Amino acid sequence: MIRELVIKNRTYRRFDQESVIVEQQLRDWVDLARMTSSGQNNQPLKYFLSCEKETNEMIFRHLKWAGALKDWDGPEEGEKPSAYIVMLVDTNISENYWWDHGLAAQSILLAAVEEGYGGCMFGSVDRKNLAEDMNLPERYEIIMVIALGKPVENVTMVPVGEDGNMKYYRDEEGNHYVPKRSLDEIII
Repeated sequence: MIRELVIKNRTYRRFDQESVIVEQQLRDWVDLARMTSSGQNNQPLKYFLSCEKETNEMIFRHLKWAGALKDWDGPEEGEKPSAYIVMLVDTNISENYWWDHGLAAQSILLAAVEEGYGGCMFGSVDRKNLAEDMNLPERYEIIMVIALGKPVENVTMVPVGEDGNMKYYRDEEGNHYVPKRSLDEIII
């Protein structure tokens, strides 16, 4: 079961925008993240949830989509995410969030995949302007944004080619390919 979820948990960048994600789903997914390990058990992560069109559009404007796809500026209308989770660190608790964000994000995404959704984690975010638009108090810093929705693209893992190029790519039909190193290559 976990193997299937991990394999299905790809980075999706195009969604069925009409497929609704409600706040309770986001809350349930964050509740799972809340139960993951936390460095020194500080639990400094906080979350901003968005499943409303206006707030989604505000967040969307601050994201940089798919750096390896130079001729693509992000999903078009109708393919945008249905929801977002903005992951924050509460610096009044701790400025060090160790590995917490990775564990939390993976938990959120696996829960979404289990329910037939998918997502994309963004580290490439205009944090300053997003924080201003969100009216975030200074104590909160944006770590990442997770875009969520019902995927409408096919993402396939392929072996790394002879040239060693690790960049993901799309074919003429829009299928998305992600090179992955072999198991033997990563075990030393």
